[in-house]
Amino acid sequence: MAKLTSLRPRLGTLRPRLADLPTDRQSFDRHRDQRGWRKWYKTARWQRLRMAILRRDLFTCQWRGCGRVEADTSLLVADHREPHRGDEALFWDERNLWCLCKPCHDSRKQREERSGG
Repeated sequence: MAKLTSLRPRLGTLRPRLADLPTDRQSFDRHRDQRGWRKWYKTARWQRLRMAILRRDLFTCQWRGCGRVEADTSLLVADHREPHRGDEALFWDERNLWCLCKPCHDSRKQREERSGG
């Protein structure tokens, strides 16, 4: 029977992944915004497209079973149905956008994307 002291510890060899992440919100945003396509969200073109999508969908959440109507546009998201992942044509495609309320976008949609659905 082997002695416990003869087993090499393996936890010490794992590289910590959380240490690479910024700790404060500004650093996190700066780190996230380094991807070139993130800047598209800050353009006037995106703001016009976003508002057009919200109007087209009558400020109503399009998630199946929700249908929430929201007058405060800060509580609505123009969301990409299919993640664009930097594909410029897919990013600007109106047919790939729909209106979601913040609760649906931040919980249901994100959960679906993480699960691969």
